Amino acid sequence: MQPEDPGHRLVRDHTIFACVMGSRAFGLATDGSDTDRRGVFVAPTELFWRFDKPPTHVDGPLPEQFSWELERFCELALRGNPNILECLHSPLVEYADDTGRELLALRRAFLSRQVHATFTGYALGQRRKLDADLRTHGAPRWKHAMHLLRLLTSARDLLRTGEFRIDVGEQREPLLAVKRGEVSWAEVEAWMARLGAEADEALEHSPLPPEPDHARVSDFLFRVRRTSAPQADPDHEVVQGVVAARRVGQG
Repeated sequence: MQPEDPGHRLVRDHTIFACVMGSRAFGLATDGSDTDRRGVFVAPTELFWRFDKPPTHVDGPLPEQFSWELERFCELALRGNPNILECLHSPLVEYADDTGRELLALRRAFLSRQVHATFTGYALGQRRKLDADLRTHGAPRWKHAMHLLRLLTSARDLLRTGEFRIDVGEQREPLLAVKRGEVSWAEVEAWMARLGAEADEALEHSPLPPEPDHARVSDFLFRVRRTSAPQADPDHEVVQGVVAARRVGQG
């Protein structure tokens, strides 16, 4: 029997939040859809006291499962990373302990007008891939085109309202029609252009703050690390060694 992967053990023993992502969370699942799981774990504080640090993310141990260490997760969320923010707003939460619920309560602290740059930047990268598919294969990957439209829609609505909803709601059938290749590329391009222009317009009057609340998130992370740190024990050998050294020095 092979020893358990240390990263998998961190996910198993120290997860604070877990959710389902992908098409199931977006309201776009069909019969063949996978169940993509995402989560956040807190590596014990003492693991950071050595040169070898704990992993910032872990793939597994379940199929289609991916988890981030809390600090990395917060760092990416403060940057407005679309995948991370979507994870925080998944309607399909499978697990959250007290720390996980506090993280969820911080969701608004991560939101700011910076999402315009991060979401549209990510969308531009995906659009380049679609254009490359067109040049190489004569057609885009329609599933990727669907998700790009979904992303642009959620960005526009977030900038307009200040609220982040990832379930596509009434857009389910139009988006699935794109996935099935039932919408022409010209129509998809026009749809993308319209969403991009609407997001630009929404940015000017967005109720979102200019920047995320770094101080609030930093305070949360500090408290979690402090709680996870081993408490000083007068019988601990390190403490005893320090006390003994002081006595020798005083003698």
